[in-house]
Amino acid sequence: MDVEAVTIDAFGTLVTLRDPVPALRAALAARGVSRDARAVRRAFAAEVDYYVLRAHEGRDAATLAALRHDCASVFLAAAAAGELDAAAFPFVESLQFELVPNGRAACDDLSRAGLRLAVVSNWDIGLSEYLRALGLDLPVITSAEAGAAKPDPAVFELALHRLGTAARRTVHVGDSAADEEGARAAGLRFEPAPLAAAVRRILA
Repeated sequence: MDVEAVTIDAFGTLVTLRDPVPALRAALAARGVSRDARAVRRAFAAEVDYYVLRAHEGRDAATLAALRHDCASVFLAAAAAGELDAAAFPFVESLQFELVPNGRAACDDLSRAGLRLAVVSNWDIGLSEYLRALGLDLPVITSAEAGAAKPDPAVFELALHRLGTAARRTVHVGDSAADEEGARAAGLRFEPAPLAAAVRRILA
């Protein structure tokens, strides 16, 4: 095997998001605002669009807090509930992530094979916290740390430095065109998600 390390994208590859609409509706209702599921889903989609372009801005405690406040504000405005206090609204607490099917087993298989692992993702620095809550203690390199989002190769180059491995001996597993473009630009091999199937190909 000529592979020394594997980097894994987070959202869509290693973790997924449980439907946040029920929790967000309940949080609104607790503050006297009634919105149906469709309205809340639209508001959440507006927040996602906002966050995706700015995830790399949450690079330390202060900027992460500011980013989360702004995301809550975007959600509340889109839900026509802008009168609520974004600082007190439990937006982040309503987001519950879970591992993809066979995600932990796939990581364990790679570790048992002696490969170095890291998560490489367009995310703020809070990603490590989410993964630890899921019982995963892996090195995490985010676009926030790199200062640029995939497909910019900077986050992959930072991961290679942290792992101490050559690009040609590293494989990235991801679920998007940005994953593939960024990985290849940094000289990594690329394997498309789902993770369990990609791991089987890597270890074959």
